[in-house]
Amino acid sequence: MLPAGAKVAGWDFHPLGYRRLSTAHAKKGGRNALRFFDPEMQETVNQRADLESELRNALEKQQLQLYYQIQVDSSHHTRGAEVLIRWIHPERGMISPVQFIPLAEETGLILPIGQWVLDTACARIKAWEKDTLTSNLTLAVNVSAKQFHQADFVNQVHETVQRHAINPMLLKLELTESMLQSDIEDTIASMHALKKIGIQFSLDDFGTGYSSLQYLKRLPLDQLKIDQSFVRDIATDSSDKAIVGTIIAMAHHLGVGVIAEGVETKEQLHSLKSSCCTHYQGYLFGKPVPIDEFEAQLKQS
Repeated sequence: MLPAGAKVAGWDFHPLGYRRLSTAHAKKGGRNALRFFDPEMQETVNQRADLESELRNALEKQQLQLYYQIQVDSSHHTRGAEVLIRWIHPERGMISPVQFIPLAEETGLILPIGQWVLDTACARIKAWEKDTLTSNLTLAVNVSAKQFHQADFVNQVHETVQRHAINPMLLKLELTESMLQSDIEDTIASMHALKKIGIQFSLDDFGTGYSSLQYLKRLPLDQLKIDQSFVRDIATDSSDKAIVGTIIAMAHHLGVGVIAEGVETKEQLHSLKSSCCTHYQGYLFGKPVPIDEFEAQLKQS
């Protein structure tokens, strides 16, 4: 039986995969929409299945890499970096996270991938301890909602930090506003538990989602990250400048730091500085690069 509200006609060589895709197309067309399963849909199913299979092997075959994007303060001194995952496929080349992260979320592969990112970032922090140039740099790691809401996530982070024997204050977990829309009490409890360990928190894409100020004041945040959609036109759009100024003022009153992402021009930087923004990330300072290039940049700066 197909789910109510969708009428699907056509062949059914692979019942589960084809019916799911046909039903998805039917839902897009409305409750009583009629959709035939056609070769185009079959190709979509095949491509998705291939990508999922290859993604399962990507970790084992060391096709996933972390790229590092520099984060600086108002004096342009390096304060850390955000780690961004890349999939370097031997035949397809670099596959965008836009393509494989949603797939990883849907299939549950985001959990082992997320743990690999955390492990790799902690190993890098440990390696940097030996050099005065890098020993105080923080690494910001993006955490998905599915990963964060695991029952044992706090223990996983604690165990990883202990295993690598790093200073936990150099590890910053980036959460998104959308994560605050559900299980807010559990989220707050987990954040406080991790904060006791010494982990830092940054609220990513701030201003694009829904953050109740009632909850915001209860979160043990160290930083708000201003979304690049507000930064893009800040030098020419008075509304964007006003929004950014309001976010920064609120953060300062809450005792929380601020970083702006997507800074690409000197004009944007000037506008952000005039609004009292203190930390920056974007192509003006450096694009995401592999670790060798990142460390070379540090030595040149």
